[in-house]
Amino acid sequence: QVQLVESGGGLVQAGGSLRLSCAASGRTLSTYTVGWFRQAPGKEREFAALISRMNINTLYSDSVKGRFTISRDNAKNTVYLQMNSLKADDTAVYYCAARTGWGPTTILSDYPYWGQGTQVTVSS
Repeated sequence: QVQLVESGGGLVQAGGSLRLSCAASGRTLSTYTVGWFRQAPGKEREFAALISRMNINTLYSDSVKGRFTISRDNAKNTVYLQMNSLKADDTAVYYCAARTGWGPTTILSDYPYWGQGTQVTVSS
């Protein structure tokens, strides 16, 4: 099975940028649909972005569309989340998750493989 490790989180001022990485081991990540989810304090985990198997689809939540970009580097077996124009509301623990299915689902329970998360804090 695939193991996922997130990195790249940190503290940034509003309007700034961060790039999160989701590095995989154990399997080739290009054969998985990979999603980024986030969980703010006191809130449920929510979908942010996904990239489907073989890069056929990308999908973004309305709250991050136009500001975040998800991409892959197959040579590095890594998926990235470029986050620009960050807002205080983007403060959360960000998780990457993977599934072998083809459908670009935003449902958390459809993803069996999860990383440990990385904290993103945006100061206003």
